[in-house]
Amino acid sequence: MAISRGVWPLLEQVRRRQKLMDRMMLTTDVNISRVVSIDGGLAFLEASSKCRLCPDEPACVHWLEGAEALETPPDFCPNAKFFKSCRGE
Repeated sequence: MAISRGVWPLLEQVRRRQKLMDRMMLTTDVNISRVVSIDGGLAFLEASSKCRLCPDEPACVHWLEGAEALETPPDFCPNAKFFKSCRGE
């Protein structure tokens, strides 16, 4: 089966945004064990989808570049409320 060249930019975008989500969770002190256990992992999948579809990737990159450890997630983040509820421990 041939791989369409049109697929690769999307794959790279998914990888790039997953890395941003990982950095955001680490920077904002999100308890990853809690995130992946809520609703049997469905909440994590929903959060991942929100990151994948987020129109503010440049703002996310810029915020992460200047962020200090353990900061509160920025308001522009579509997962800010969810990440805030999963902080610490």
